[in-house]
Amino acid sequence: MSSIHSAADIHDILPYVDQASRYIGTEINAIKKDAPDIRLNIALAFPDLYEIGTSHFGLQILYHILNQNATIRAERLYAPGLDLQHHLKKYDIPLMSLESKRPINTFDIVGFSLLYELTYTNLIAMLDLSRIPLRSSERDVSFPFIIAGGPCTCNPEPVADFFDAMVFGDGEEVILELASAWMNWKVESPNDKQALLHAWSRIKGVYIPSFFQTTRDASGFQKTIPLYPDYNHVDRTIVSNFDLSEFPSAPIVPFGKPVHDRLRLEISRGCSRGCRFCQAGIIYRPVRERSVSTLLNLAKQSIEATGYEDISLLSLSTGDYTDLSGLMSRLMGICEPLHISVSLPSIRADRLSSDLMETIKRVRKTGFTIAPEAGSQRLRNVINKNLGQDNIVQTVRDAFELGWKVIKLYFMVGLPTETDADIQAITELIHELRKIQKGNSKKSRGPQIHISLTSFIPKPHTPFQWASQISIEAAKDKFWTIKNRCKISGVEIKWQNPEVSLLEGLFARGDRGIGNLLTLAWQKGCRFDGWSDHFRFDIWEQAIEESGIVTDFYTTRIRQIDEPLPWDHIHSGVSKTFLAEEWRKALEAELTQDCRYGSCHDCGVCDVKGIKPELTDPEFGLGLPEIAPIQESESSWEKQCFLYSKTGEARYLGHLEVYNTLNRAFRKSHIPVQFSSGFHPKPKFSFFDALPVGMEALHERFVVSIKPVRSSAMMTNMLNRILPSGMCIETCFPAAEMIKDNQSRTTYEVFLTDALLKKEFLTHFDQSNSFPISRTNHKGICRELDLKQHILEMVLPEKDHLLMTVLNHDGFNIRPGDILLNLFHLNEQDVRRARVIKHGTLSTSLESLCIKN
Repeated sequence: MSSIHSAADIHDILPYVDQASRYIGTEINAIKKDAPDIRLNIALAFPDLYEIGTSHFGLQILYHILNQNATIRAERLYAPGLDLQHHLKKYDIPLMSLESKRPINTFDIVGFSLLYELTYTNLIAMLDLSRIPLRSSERDVSFPFIIAGGPCTCNPEPVADFFDAMVFGDGEEVILELASAWMNWKVESPNDKQALLHAWSRIKGVYIPSFFQTTRDASGFQKTIPLYPDYNHVDRTIVSNFDLSEFPSAPIVPFGKPVHDRLRLEISRGCSRGCRFCQAGIIYRPVRERSVSTLLNLAKQSIEATGYEDISLLSLSTGDYTDLSGLMSRLMGICEPLHISVSLPSIRADRLSSDLMETIKRVRKTGFTIAPEAGSQRLRNVINKNLGQDNIVQTVRDAFELGWKVIKLYFMVGLPTETDADIQAITELIHELRKIQKGNSKKSRGPQIHISLTSFIPKPHTPFQWASQISIEAAKDKFWTIKNRCKISGVEIKWQNPEVSLLEGLFARGDRGIGNLLTLAWQKGCRFDGWSDHFRFDIWEQAIEESGIVTDFYTTRIRQIDEPLPWDHIHSGVSKTFLAEEWRKALEAELTQDCRYGSCHDCGVCDVKGIKPELTDPEFGLGLPEIAPIQESESSWEKQCFLYSKTGEARYLGHLEVYNTLNRAFRKSHIPVQFSSGFHPKPKFSFFDALPVGMEALHERFVVSIKPVRSSAMMTNMLNRILPSGMCIETCFPAAEMIKDNQSRTTYEVFLTDALLKKEFLTHFDQSNSFPISRTNHKGICRELDLKQHILEMVLPEKDHLLMTVLNHDGFNIRPGDILLNLFHLNEQDVRRARVIKHGTLSTSLESLCIKN
């Protein structure tokens, strides 16, 4: 049988990969530029799967900022799944961008977002798949410049050799400075790589790894030596006026099931709580809030541009937003009439009042999470988690009483100074919360408590950067202790693999020697190390042994205050003296108050030039006029039937993706849709067939209850302006006028090259009295079917073109794949690459289709 040995690009192999919609790049609000005045092409890369990368809003912000410039084209790139990686290698196809399907090695700059240390092997794999040499020293100007940003750049050393430049800090302003410097360099000295690196080094926040030489002393400590006297450290770049900083009001709406499938509004950046384990709390200082008016305008524009049904307010500590009550009341004024829920993903128990909970649940009850981190008050003082047990208990009680069904709590084990009593305190708190839960249970399955446990990982630029990380064995022992002491109904306990935590700690506080380990592990097959189904610690153990890395040197060893740290030349703005004092206070369980409400602690990040806390004015927020909700017609709901097609790359959209895309298109078009009642209201859509992924379709039908406030032609045109390429509304009409045709008859066209559709197989079928096959239905029931009873007509007008009409009955839907596999004796690979078109309610006879084609 034929295969895809002649594949030329990614379009040829998409039929063979799972979740192909990850790779088509036709999402709502995706930007495609083909202008002749483009001077700079940038690929924004995320070293994890599409579902994770599209949930990271930092990349969307950069995408928005860069594409506002008419001379810059920014496109996206996510780590391909292992199946696509296999096909790219097998058929010698380079990794390509989503929007234009352009090979990544033809871009001018490739910028990686580094959010998580366990994506480092994906980063290496993406460079290799792009046919780009891994190390900066191996690349001349014929290759793209490889840069990076994100929180992991606060210790860039483990991956420093792979990058030409790395950005530490806020990227909104520096990305344009980097782009401008590149365009100037391209005109003035395009063959001199060092000239561009020197220009970039003069931009605040930009680290050029090759401008620092590293050595190792007798104690094994990395010494980082600057090669240029005027460039001996890197200061974090900070956006001083956050309220005026760029934010995408028309973000890309992903296909599939992204981790965060909702509209996200970053209401503030930074946190002043001072939790001593929290790296983000240091490297995003100071607190900067967007004003209520700015956020409301962004919300209205984004709802209009996306059609999302959920909004999430992003911040390190959402509950600390100065005018949260005013913001929430006005947001709900916009969202409630549109059935849009608002969630607060990162809110502390002491800031979540019952009134605020009441406001949140007005549309639907979204997720509810509390992070006590430690079980005892003593240990919460050590980590400066200024949260009392009474706050935790009261918040859980309020949540259960207000109808929440699931409460999630996060705890860490292995925190500095932790004792057995602190572990016991976690179990006692769980039991106390269980009593509240039981008291609110009116049914056999009442409210649930989900406990998530993780090993504490010391991170750079925190007061705990000198602390010891707990060993794998000790972490497992503590996890099982908690599990065994909390074997009670209604409580579920899960934990992160301690072996994963060990690697995360190794990479977080490692030096340049870790780069060789990463390369070796990648060569041995390590990919997607943060995913439990792909993580192979046995391979990592082999790589660690072969590389000569002593993990305890980087993880379990207690570091001395005066020893050199691999990231000493990377300055967060918070002084090392302040961090050392906080480390001392932690060991003595002393609290440091939130500087938002008290005096300045002189951490070092604020200056007299504009870097300071920016808090919104509550009075200003309260004085804003109420925003009137969208007024709907008073006409009664009416069921309308819509005919639509799904062709081209849209064939890779699954049924849920089609539903979400259509639902959001109706929202964007301001076509009011009726919702169901109950705990989680849903728009009333009804589809006649759930089309399989990979199948094209014409004249498919769905029925939706709407208020037809516009003409059929106008609704059709409005929806088609929004829908992605390949999806099209053909017409619509009242469902009462729908023809009562026999929906059990379905006509298909199949196109398959290489003369695989052999006439003799069809002749044999026509001459047979019966043609039995085995089929298993959706309920798992296997039975024998006679294809002769299901195929009404079938012709081969051409050797690569099959037409058929099938009859579906007795609960079994016969698909073209069943016929290709059993009647024409094809293999699964050839079936997957066949182009199949389903003809819906307007389909004509096979004879007319033969004439047309």
